[in-house]
Amino acid sequence: MRVLGVDPGLTRCGVGAVEGRPGAPLTLLAVGVVRTGADEELGARLVGIEAGIERWLDEVRPDAVAVERVFAQHNVRTVMGTAQAAGIAVLCAARRGLPVALHTPSEVKAAITGSGTADKKQIGAMVTRLLRLKEMPRPADAADALALAICHVWRGGAQHRLAQAMAGAARTTASSRGAGARTAGARTVGARTLGARISGARTPEARTPEARTPEARTSEARAPDSRAPGARAVEARTSEASTSDTPGRAALAAGTPAAGAPSGAPTTHRQDDPAKTPEKAPEKDVTP
Repeated sequence: MRVLGVDPGLTRCGVGAVEGRPGAPLTLLAVGVVRTGADEELGARLVGIEAGIERWLDEVRPDAVAVERVFAQHNVRTVMGTAQAAGIAVLCAARRGLPVALHTPSEVKAAITGSGTADKKQIGAMVTRLLRLKEMPRPADAADALALAICHVWRGGAQHRLAQAMAGAARTTASSRGAGARTAGARTVGARTLGARISGARTPEARTPEARTPEARTSEARAPDSRAPGARAVEARTSEASTSDTPGRAALAAGTPAAGAPSGAPTTHRQDDPAKTPEKAPEKDVTP
């Protein structure tokens, strides 16, 4: 991996490029500083920094760019200038489609020296040793830029692979959620279809009157006799017998022959119960 490290600053912007991979010796490609005049206007200084970084990108052709992450300082004016220069470096890399990594000073110190509180002299000494240089890079901004590049070579690859793995996991989770949502939607549609089938299987009484046929409405208007045909026939014969026998019964009760009875037929008189008929008193003899 070929990495260009940028230590942002308005007056001196350190730039350094190294090539290598984790666990293998590193190679120095180039190191330097982009300078601007302190008496120039801010816009002109930013334009000069942009032009210098663009030249370095053309010459080195890095695979990635590592920029120091700006953190708060007591000197607000200094931190503002550093942030503006860092923005120019990020812009130049993004314009070319290069990946940009931001590393804090503590992260760089810990990666190079093993301590997050190391000073610039310790950092310069370790950079000289790691790159097998004869002397320490000057000024300190150039050494810091090389330290940024080395830090990204050692940690940037692992961080990039971790970011790719996390992105892949996020895509897998999103696709599985989408598949689950589609399955749930299919189940809902199936439930609605089943409900529609059950509704269609209801009895004719559950349907609206408009949907019934005229024959069905006519049959419903009739008053059907729920009794069996045999029971209806027996009741009809009993009614006829009762009607035809009524005059005979009346005549029998009155002591006269019924209409249509033969003339020689004896007439049956009702005889009162002797127990209920009072006895006549004996007649008295009134003969003198």
